[in-house]
Amino acid sequence: MSEFAVRRPGNAVAEVPPPPRWAVRAACASALSATVGFIPLHAVWALGVPLWADEDKFRGWYAGGGGPYLLVLNGLALLAGILALSLVRPWGVVFPSWTPFLAGCRVPRRTLAATAFIVSAFLLLYTGWAAAQTINHFNDDGVFSPWIVAYGIPQFLVWGVGLTIAAHSYRRRT
Repeated sequence: MSEFAVRRPGNAVAEVPPPPRWAVRAACASALSATVGFIPLHAVWALGVPLWADEDKFRGWYAGGGGPYLLVLNGLALLAGILALSLVRPWGVVFPSWTPFLAGCRVPRRTLAATAFIVSAFLLLYTGWAAAQTINHFNDDGVFSPWIVAYGIPQFLVWGVGLTIAAHSYRRRT
């Protein structure tokens, strides 16, 4: 039985084809963008370090709840990385053996695919909004340097597009 096999009631086993290489690459790129690309810089800011930021404005922003906000965003980015990988790994088809009460059960296909499509749509909409805001307010004095978009926009594009590609592959093969 392959790692992508789903046990049915009784002895029946349904085979789910493994993901194509391009979907695995897209999912990995998305997961890396979410974790390695997003988390380190935002963790630095969450710890109160004003890297690429106006120090005085950053202190006020941070004191107003910026640190906890960024910690929540880092947690969500980690979940988004796991979501991307679940679209191409066996544990995105069948719950692993260590999962209480769900071990061996099929993962709800529509829920996983819909979540991935919704997250990717949000990421891509946010990317467009952030790019427009930066263009319209490039010379305004904000907390963070407007040049941060040279880092952020490509990262969010890889994250959103990779997640979309992996979700499309998951939906088709499951």
